[in-house]
Amino acid sequence: MAKELRIGLIGYGFMGRTHSNAYKRLNDFFPCEHRPVLKAICGIDPEKAQAFAANWGYERSETDWRKLVDDPGIDVIDIAAPNSVHHEIALAAAKAGKMVFSEKPLALNVAQAEEMVRAVEEAGVPNMVWYNYRRVPAISLAKQLIDEGRIGKTFHYRATYLQDWTISPDVPQGGDALWRLDAAVAGSGVTGDLLAHSIDTAMWLNGPIARVTAKTKTFVTQRQHAVTGKVQPVTIDDACMFLAEFANGSIGTFESTRYARGRKNFNTFEMNGADGSLYFDLEEPEYLQFFEYMQKQSGKKLESHTTGWRKIHTTNSEHPYMDRYWVPGTCIGYEHTFLNALADFVMAIERGERTQPDFRSGLQTQRVCDAVLESAKSGAWVETGVEV
Repeated sequence: MAKELRIGLIGYGFMGRTHSNAYKRLNDFFPCEHRPVLKAICGIDPEKAQAFAANWGYERSETDWRKLVDDPGIDVIDIAAPNSVHHEIALAAAKAGKMVFSEKPLALNVAQAEEMVRAVEEAGVPNMVWYNYRRVPAISLAKQLIDEGRIGKTFHYRATYLQDWTISPDVPQGGDALWRLDAAVAGSGVTGDLLAHSIDTAMWLNGPIARVTAKTKTFVTQRQHAVTGKVQPVTIDDACMFLAEFANGSIGTFESTRYARGRKNFNTFEMNGADGSLYFDLEEPEYLQFFEYMQKQSGKKLESHTTGWRKIHTTNSEHPYMDRYWVPGTCIGYEHTFLNALADFVMAIERGERTQPDFRSGLQTQRVCDAVLESAKSGAWVETGVEV
């Protein structure tokens, strides 16, 4: 008989839906001993919370997250609410002995993230940050190729994350839907929202980022607040570019903006090494592009007249996660990255292992984000303090 994993979800927005979908489909695709049970959903609007519960199959809805934390019938507190509440909820959940999941970025700043790490580690509770892009099969395949030594010594890493949804000056800031434009709630703009993903992926693939120098820009400096109606200064970064030095000696460029007309969720990276290169584009998530400079023939490395970029369609059963889904040539989607992340977490706790990225890993990304924002203010290179 399957063991129950009783879920208390805080937040009924976009991320709440992706997490709920993963909980509902986990046992359909992965042979886990645990079965998620949707116990409670919490949100600030009682009608929306109740509607969400009814639609997704949660047993009840609440408007006070403390009722979920204090409930002995809940095993996991999943924080899919705005960034400003991650810290307080995580500390309370860890103290209550709950497993804790958190959306990214982990916190508003490094100080909060450090407290969250201490809380979960002192309590000894399993924890995870939903950096779901690690679980795109093509990106997981990139990690496999790197670990196999197919790229060799790294020289360059470059990443972009581009969107266009805030170009109009008529877009308001704040409120339930647009809290990402309110620094008091989000902590930062594209740095914490988009580049946090790029940074996590980069350090997973290429190791710690040692120092950065950055430039941020706010293009629309005043917006109407969605709740008060008052025109207020905009305090988030609309765009961010930074240079990075990795601990392994390679250098990187990172760019993110919400002002790239026509780009909806353009998330790419390229990595260049002595023996090969990798390129990924989230708008074509089923493909990984791979260039291998040398091919092994008869145990020796020989240059080949067939050397060139390969566009690998990552849908075969030997590719990461794909043996759980469909036949070769058929694609999985964005929602499956959360399902893959959940499956990795659940199977890890069943083996008595830690899941990555955990809160400590999320702290390292937070260190880079804070260093980027500090550098943008000072104009100087800033050491990140990331653990090596």
